[in-house]
Amino acid sequence: MKSTLILLAAALACAAAPLACSSDPDASPADAGISLGEGGYVDAPDPDADRSRVDGGFLGPDGGVLREDRFVMKVVSFTPGPCAGFGASEMPGVIQGPPVGAGELKGSFDVVSLGIGGEIVVSFEPNEIVDGPGPDFIVFENAFYAAGNPATPAADLAEVGVSDDGVTWKTYPCTPGPSAPYGACAGWHPVYSAPGNGISPVDPEKAGGEAYDLAAVGLASARFVRIKDMSSSTCDVVPKPTNAGFDLDAISIVNAKIP
Repeated sequence: MKSTLILLAAALACAAAPLACSSDPDASPADAGISLGEGGYVDAPDPDADRSRVDGGFLGPDGGVLREDRFVMKVVSFTPGPCAGFGASEMPGVIQGPPVGAGELKGSFDVVSLGIGGEIVVSFEPNEIVDGPGPDFIVFENAFYAAGNPATPAADLAEVGVSDDGVTWKTYPCTPGPSAPYGACAGWHPVYSAPGNGISPVDPEKAGGEAYDLAAVGLASARFVRIKDMSSSTCDVVPKPTNAGFDLDAISIVNAKIP
């Protein structure tokens, strides 16, 4: 869970969306668990309207169309940890499509919180990530710079794993330390790309978030991405929050098998 700044922001979110928060210290949010459907998949409804959806995908920054399968298409599994729940009632749409970045000074509420130690596995069917020039995909959280200082990011860190078959995984090493930089962990760079602001969600130089190269883990392609929260905090607070751990906004494919 992020710093006091995030807690204040979450309080505002609770006022706007009471289902996302609870004043009962022993409560388990009604939306914390989601049906994963037959075969472990969640059917993929249309993402939120504010993500500029058009026939065949999403509006790109240049007026073109980015295929919908350049982003998350299916939730293969979701195992929330303690103090999760925020955004779960909006699953899977809240993590589909392009990110809704909020910049350097605040975190987006367009996320699902994984909870402490929570894990999610997603796929991009029928598309997949392929190893190409530079980074191949980007993971977007809702990190921001506390007081605008890049040296003190309000970060919720996670380990990122990739797989071509959903069974054998390659992971990018994430060893959270006391201060930034946090290496290959996801969840410590602000997100700049948002629908309508002209910043491409598939541009690793401008979009924000954390970009990853399949070559770094020895894969030529990947159909699945796994995000595992690496929080060291506990849930022993009253009232219990529902926004602990890594907050997933979106994942985009930079180098796609189907461009």
